Amino acid sequence: MEIKPEEVAVSLEAFIRQYVEELEREGVVLGLSGGVDSAVVAALCKGAVGPEKTLALIMPEKDSNKEQAEDALVLAEELGIKARLIDITPYLKKLGVYKLFPLNKPLLPKKLKEIMVRRAYKYYQKKTGETPFAASLGGLKDKDFSAYLKMSNAYYRAKHRLRMLLLYLEGEKENRLVVGAANKSEWLVGFFVKYGCDAAADIMPLLNIYKTQVRELARYLNVPGRIIDKAPSPDIIPGLTDEKALAISYEKLDLILAALEEGWEVPEIVEALDAAGITGEQIIEVKKLVEKSAHMRKLYWPELGT
Repeated sequence: MEIKPEEVAVSLEAFIRQYVEELEREGVVLGLSGGVDSAVVAALCKGAVGPEKTLALIMPEKDSNKEQAEDALVLAEELGIKARLIDITPYLKKLGVYKLFPLNKPLLPKKLKEIMVRRAYKYYQKKTGETPFAASLGGLKDKDFSAYLKMSNAYYRAKHRLRMLLLYLEGEKENRLVVGAANKSEWLVGFFVKYGCDAAADIMPLLNIYKTQVRELARYLNVPGRIIDKAPSPDIIPGLTDEKALAISYEKLDLILAALEEGWEVPEIVEALDAAGITGEQIIEVKKLVEKSAHMRKLYWPELGT
């Protein structure tokens, strides 16, 4: 997991600069969420093309944690980059997205929503033997609680896809390159929204860097500690963090993914990573996530006869 952050930063800034020039753009635009991945991308973009050519869109909605948008605004100011705050709540209301989520009741406190979501998540896992996230990587035909999962998927995925639309709208209005913030850990297990703001972009600077390596790069780039140390969260459903959804910490996930990429078998990984408290069951579950999400990283088309 060790990287040389200075060399990586220089390389990634050169990568961003190269594609801005090759694709004849006049700057970059990115979504700034208040999380570590987008913070690193913002810092790299500033280093690559300068603060005056870097635009960050901060796009909260009514389920978002207010702290996230505040952190994003403060970071944009510290970096000296341009930032626009766009509340996407009215657009989601127009589309009827909030009606899909049964806990969206006017008098229901947010804290209670968070507790209920976490309980529902645990209940599903106990009853089915897999997390709702894992179940949702494929189709839902004949699956238990499929009606709930379908509505939940439509509800949270619409948010990231709307953000993608706004990024491209601003990018095309101002001839900017759209820069995504997905990292290797998320990409390999399908922890992203297909055609959402992290998966649909012109370039993905962090796509070959694991989450734990992103954090190391963030420290080198002087991203504020409050952003690096906070629990990573997609911030689209109340009460759900990345590691609750994935049912594993990024530290363990990244070690398993690295071993799988090297072609190691499960018994070899168990033996090598036993000291890290990683079990065979966890390795098998991560392997399943990689396999089930493969379709999200591909486009399919038929082969035509000659």
